[in-house]
Order: sequence, then C-alpha cells, then structure tokens
Amino acid sequence: MNPWINYHHLFYFKTIAEEGAVLKAASKLRVGQPTLSAQLKQFEESLGVQLFERQHKKLILTEQGKIAFDYAKNIFRMGSEMYEVLHDRLKPLKPTLHLGALDSVPKQIVLQLVKHAFRISPCQITLSEGKSGELLRELFAHRMDLMVTNFLPTGADARGLYPKSITKKNVSFYGAPKFKHLRKGFPKSLSGVPMILPTYDSQLRQDLDHWAKLNQIELNIVIESQDISVKKLMAINEMGLIPTATHTVTGQVLRGELAEIGQLQGVYEELYLITAQRKIENPIASKLKDSFIV
Repeated sequence: MNPWINYHHLFYFKTIAEEGAVLKAASKLRVGQPTLSAQLKQFEESLGVQLFERQHKKLILTEQGKIAFDYAKNIFRMGSEMYEVLHDRLKPLKPTLHLGALDSVPKQIVLQLVKHAFRISPCQITLSEGKSGELLRELFAHRMDLMVTNFLPTGADARGLYPKSITKKNVSFYGAPKFKHLRKGFPKSLSGVPMILPTYDSQLRQDLDHWAKLNQIELNIVIESQDISVKKLMAINEMGLIPTATHTVTGQVLRGELAEIGQLQGVYEELYLITAQRKIENPIASKLKDSFIV
C-alpha cells in the first residue's frame, strides 16, 4: 500500500523548487528556515527518494525531484482550477497531450498524427522534436505521453515501453535530376556517389550499412543528419543522394526537384508509436495509439 502524501509538505517542496533555496522559500511562506528544512527532510523520507542535491550552496533538483516537481505543479494547478470551476469562474481547461517525434520522422506524419488527435478530442498539444535518447527520457519520466520514432530501443532500454508499428514502406535512393543517369546499372552505379545518410540513431542507417555490404556498394558518405527536411534540401541542391520512403518526398518528386534513382530490396522505413508504462494513461494518447495508422 502506497503511503499518503502530505500535501502541506508537497506545497513546501514546490515552493522550495520554485525559489531555488530554503531561505527564500521560508521567507515567502513566512515560516522558519529550520522548520522548512525539517519538513522537506520528512517529505523526502516519506517518498524514499532524494529530491534535491546541493551544488555550490544551491539546491538542484535530482531526476526524481524534477518528476515530483512536474507533478506538484499540475496537482496545485488542477486544485486552483477545481475551485474556480466550482464557483463558475472558469471553464475547465482542455485536456493536454505531449507528443514527441524524432527529427528524422517526416513532418507529414507528425501533421497527420496531430490532426488525428484533434479528431479524437479537442485538446492542447505540446510537440517536442529531438534525438531518441532525450525523448525517451521524457517518456520514461511521464513528461511525454506518446513518441513517434523509426528506432526501437532494445534490451534493458526497452523495458516498460510499448511500441506499435504504424507504417512500413520500401526505401529508395532519391537525388536531383542530374543523378538520373545512375538508374542504369543500379545499384552498382551508386559506389562512390556522394550520399546524405541518417545517423545511427535510426534503424534505417544500420539496414543501409548491411545492404551496402551485401551488394558490395562503397558508401561515399558526405553528410550525416537525422533531420529529413535538411536532407531533402541538400539533395535538391545536388549535394548527394538520400535514402527514404516515397511518402516523404512526394511533393519534391512531383515538382521535379528530386527523382527516384532505384529501390533498395529488403530495406524499409518503419515508424512506431511508443508509450511508456504508467498507472494512469492519457486517454487521448491511448486512443491515438490504438487507432492511428499511416
């Protein structure tokens, strides 16, 4: 059985975290500094975790402290909202949804995901983009509800994660029109040709390396990037070929800015929606994961 949370202690902790020091928080709360320090210590002992660490005479939130601080802010925000709603002073806030997406995920997919969320329920969406490691930390800490990625963690890193495949498409090499001559003799014609490849944060990069070895292709890597928009812009400017699924470059192909050079047999771009294990799920994120597919 979980212990009851002392909400006076929680409020004291929140104030200390906001002020960054016990002395400042004590002044704001109009309580003695020794009393406040004792209350904080009791709160940490009741939770069984250290919420702060002292660095150069400053209190810095630990990783557990950051999680607790996020929850504390939401708890007291919801309490204030409840009071206002009960007294007809405020309409309830929209439900929120925090989505994360790797830089390498096509923006069109992110757009479709957001539109689908709005169809499920009017909501306020926060969208974060970045690298796999930083997004997964947010997901594990429950500061993010859902993540779209083309790279699945393995082993211990995958514990508590629940992925669902939303699309799996063949990958082709695309380049500016001047590279069309490479269609003849494909894929051997690619040896030594400048390429703009994803980094190893992507499963696609590992699959490309394997494909190149099987086909004895010498990869001439000039640029590595996870941002698909940047890679498309560089390819349009004749800086090299990019490997990607058709749906990510449809507009550029139709406008004649990029041309398909050839399809890679056995290489796919697969995207997943990932949630992390939690006791209370975000209902919009849950429905989104169950129903969204490209």
